[in-house]
Amino acid sequence: MVLFLTLIIAGIALVAIGAAVDGMLYLMSIGVLLLIVDLLYLAARSIWRSTRRPAR
Repeated sequence: MVLFLTLIIAGIALVAIGAAVDGMLYLMSIGVLLLIVDLLYLAARSIWRSTRRPAR
């Protein structure tokens, strides 16, 4: 969960800096990619947890 929160904060910060500063479009791109990776991590973690539950 700490990794998830760190990636979210870093992604939002990079998007905000990239949008606010002229010529920093690459930072915004990296931030968006980081947010996408974060969502993929969350989805993979959710799938991993759902497959490990014992059947009732």
